[in-house]
Amino acid sequence: MEKPDLDRIERAVLEILHAIGEDPAREGLKNTPQRVARMYAELLEGMRSDPAEHIQSIFHEKYDEIVLLRDIPFKSICEHHLMPFTGQAHVAYLPDGRVLGVSKLARIVDSFAHRLQLQERLTAQIAEFLMDSLKPQGVAVVLEASHSCMTLRGIQKPGAEMVTSALRGIFKRDPRSRAEVLTLMHRSTS
Repeated sequence: MEKPDLDRIERAVLEILHAIGEDPAREGLKNTPQRVARMYAELLEGMRSDPAEHIQSIFHEKYDEIVLLRDIPFKSICEHHLMPFTGQAHVAYLPDGRVLGVSKLARIVDSFAHRLQLQERLTAQIAEFLMDSLKPQGVAVVLEASHSCMTLRGIQKPGAEMVTSALRGIFKRDPRSRAEVLTLMHRSTS
């Protein structure tokens, strides 16, 4: 995918400022169009990245217990209102002879999160990608997030969190494995 057209974003932001009755030439707004353009390029950089670049660090290991990285902070942009949602991802897999470098799980989350998204789609994309790329016995992904399109506008319910899950393989079909991974994901850290 091409790089974002920063000039075009700047012109659009300038038009929004005019449309809401602001003076884009006033001191506090002079560079706002440029800042907003750079912000969108940064927050949506995942649109130009391939999560497969993070699968290069696969190691062959005879390990057949759950691998879990909890509390991965993430941020994304809701495609319905172009407002951020932020939260924590919990990503687990049950290896089948192959393990992934631990930081790569967080990088994969970021690669999918830094796009225009829906939380439900984001959760499923992470799970499907790991199933397809790593070929584990199972994958479990749980995202917990606060959506500013719901907390700052509309119904205005700060503190409300949306939770989504995607279970694949053994975590979907075996109740004991599912219960174990979900218990590990939500173990109190206090």
